[in-house]
Amino acid sequence: MSKSENTRAGIQKELNKEKLSNLSVAALKYDKNKQDAPCVVAAGTGYVAQKILQVAIENGVAIYHDDSAATLLAKLELGQEIPPELYQIVVNIYISLLELAEDNKKIK
Repeated sequence: MSKSENTRAGIQKELNKEKLSNLSVAALKYDKNKQDAPCVVAAGTGYVAQKILQVAIENGVAIYHDDSAATLLAKLELGQEIPPELYQIVVNIYISLLELAEDNKKIK
């Protein structure tokens, strides 16, 4: 099982046992030609958060697990660009996802 598959399996397992009221997620998108910073395209807590994660898993979207980051990002308005004070959180997310993509290349 690849690291990516293992991560997805772990997240799915957590979804099944996690109390929905504690779950927060945020989905980000970045288009350097249209935006100065990534923006929030989906966010929610509880049941909505679970559904966002399920859609991401079903569609092979990369997932980064950080409860604190998710809580902060989920408080932003949909379509809102990430404010400068949260840039470091987003940098950490992107670095982690780039490392995961690199690991997946090595496995194939």
